[in-house]
Amino acid sequence: MFESLTDKMSAALRNLRGLGKLSEENMAEALKEVRSALLSADVHFKVAREFVETVKEKAIGQKVIDSVSPGQQIVKIIHDELAALLGEGAAAPLSEQRPLKIMMVGLHGSGKTTSSAKLARALAKKGYKPALIACDIYRPAAIDQLEILAKAQDFLFYAERDAKDVPKLAKRGLDWALSQGADLVIFDTAGRLQIDHDLIEEIKRARAAIEPQEVLLVADSALGQEAVNVAKHFDEAVQITGLVLTKLDGDARGGAALSMKAITGVPIKFMGFGEKPEDFDLFHPERMAQRILGMGDVVSLVEKAQEAIDEKEAMRMAEKMRKADFNLEDFLSQLRAMKKMGPLSGIMGMIPGMSGIEVGDKEENKLKKTEAIILSMTPLERQKPQVLNASRRLRIAKGSGTEVRDVNQLIKQFEGMRKMMKMLKGGKGKRMLAQMGGMGGGKMPPF
Repeated sequence: MFESLTDKMSAALRNLRGLGKLSEENMAEALKEVRSALLSADVHFKVAREFVETVKEKAIGQKVIDSVSPGQQIVKIIHDELAALLGEGAAAPLSEQRPLKIMMVGLHGSGKTTSSAKLARALAKKGYKPALIACDIYRPAAIDQLEILAKAQDFLFYAERDAKDVPKLAKRGLDWALSQGADLVIFDTAGRLQIDHDLIEEIKRARAAIEPQEVLLVADSALGQEAVNVAKHFDEAVQITGLVLTKLDGDARGGAALSMKAITGVPIKFMGFGEKPEDFDLFHPERMAQRILGMGDVVSLVEKAQEAIDEKEAMRMAEKMRKADFNLEDFLSQLRAMKKMGPLSGIMGMIPGMSGIEVGDKEENKLKKTEAIILSMTPLERQKPQVLNASRRLRIAKGSGTEVRDVNQLIKQFEGMRKMMKMLKGGKGKRMLAQMGGMGGGKMPPF
């Protein structure tokens, strides 16, 4: 996400990092590039202008700390202002009141229905018992979609397919959900292709009927500056309490994220970045600022790893690797654990210094191909790759829809990995690791 903005901001910051002294003259060109990067990312022109002016004002004449270069100091200023623009500090919390009533609003096609189910899933993991109420009486497919998503997660679901009055439907749905023991009730309301009087009036009456603690506007990040106008209209009408930015995986610009909080003053609380139920997370302004500036997001990476990888399984695998007793069954297990963390491109973006490395369909397909090859093997072949003769490799290639050379390449890479493990297992390997540790003072080298 935000690839275009990250690339352009990184280019502008490269010029700033080399500055020996901060002055209006030597910053002018670099800040012009920063402004250009923001505008090309569809950031609202007023937001871009005010951002650059604030950075310039804070940077010029500021006393530079002895241990930090002037260039590094201005990068820190830009980072802090970017975080402030996105919301500052930690992720904006939801109301702690229970039962928690959340009303989802937005335009047609913004992702309200899927976001409702994803939000329910995220909060269920925190101990809530969710109920999803279908309040879109104009689009039968929306009711069906929400029902399928609710049943897939075993959540409570309420709908009235013949209902005509949305506020009364919402109130009946709320009463039913509470009678079933739900302490989280999410209302999926109808959208329109554009904001109109009827939509706003219906949402106003529904809001009054159920009195939700949270009214979340679901906005498609690809809308760019138009998303800002949508947010303003909804906020004026129903006083939204938070924003949910969707489809961040498909929008490389990210201007909506930088503009909406600044213009409306409403915090971005969640973000959606894929089609899977787990492709949904809290929006952390500080972490997002780091990612936009190419600094990675190690905290989110660790959280994803902890969620995707079972601790006992990780310990078992580490022991097998330590003993150089690692087979293709184990390799498949590791591959699947990595897939649970999300798309490879998203993982790379969280690693400091790696956000500029392109990970496209070719790399993603290579992982899928590797998994298909291993799945086409028998248990014996996975546990003892040495039995893979020419006829077996031909059978595996045909079974996985690949070429024999693909199977050979995988086996070659795997054998190379096993050889390295065996080298590190003995005393020679320990001496190598000790030397490597001594070279860097026992620390990981910087990216």
